Amino acid sequence: MKWYQVPDFKVTGQPFIKRVKAGGKTLCLVGYEHEIYALGARCPHAGGDLTQGWCTEGKLICPVHRYSFDLKTGKGSPGQNDYIESYPVEIKDGLVYIGITSLWEKIKEAFK
Repeated sequence: MKWYQVPDFKVTGQPFIKRVKAGGKTLCLVGYEHEIYALGARCPHAGGDLTQGWCTEGKLICPVHRYSFDLKTGKGSPGQNDYIESYPVEIKDGLVYIGITSLWEKIKEAFK
């Protein structure tokens, strides 16, 4: 896994939803209830931009059809049968870092 610093972003403690780039991926960075989460930025159902959504009860809500995804795991709500990628987040000296595992690393891990 490689860690990427989120450019031009500092932790403020305020809630937010922001589109960021890290490791060649466009991600949805969410600050919710004093935690920061990194998730995929597109809804798998209809391709909605999740950075235009909102959070409630620990879930990120898609603005298109209101599909919801757990902020910690990316798992869709019951009955959706889908998910979005979730990525680990670390905060060091007020800066945010997102951990991204390459496809090759995922393949190697699958054969262990």
